[in-house]
Amino acid sequence: MTEETHLKELESGLRTLTDRFKQDIQMIRGNRPSVDLIESIKVSLYDQSLAINQLGSLSVVPPRGINITVWDKNAVGAVAKAVENAKVGLSVSTDGNTIRASLSPLGEERREELIKLTGKTAEGARIQVRHTRDEAIKKIKAAGESRELTEDQVFKLKEKIQKAVDKANSDIEVLVDQKLNELGE
Repeated sequence: MTEETHLKELESGLRTLTDRFKQDIQMIRGNRPSVDLIESIKVSLYDQSLAINQLGSLSVVPPRGINITVWDKNAVGAVAKAVENAKVGLSVSTDGNTIRASLSPLGEERREELIKLTGKTAEGARIQVRHTRDEAIKKIKAAGESRELTEDQVFKLKEKIQKAVDKANSDIEVLVDQKLNELGE
């Protein structure tokens, strides 16, 4: 493996980790409504399990509402029931093909729980980043010992790996700060 191959492999792994963390953190309910809260909720309809975003269009209605415009009139009841059963803190009302989901304000106790959950999720992501870094360094050391890479290449590659890890950690911190600001509103 060349120096570039090692680095690209690590960067790809880190990008995957930060993307997964971004998805995980978006699923944590904030004080603002987001279609991310409900778009992947499964609805059992016509002997199939479909996501809500496959059954209608979703839009945010400020300050605390989400509208779901269902394309099939027969699916309205099933979609409304699925949103209620998802327990994401939404109250649901229907009007024709439109379902209005309202997000209740967060209580202080629930806000603290969500802040702790955000921190715990972030720490899990940081642990995965460190593990990925350690694996990459092991591979590079092995390549240096087997003379695939010179000592200088190994040293420079370690520095580049650390820079990539620092960038991934800063991306995680930015996402955490955004979520904490959202929870503080």
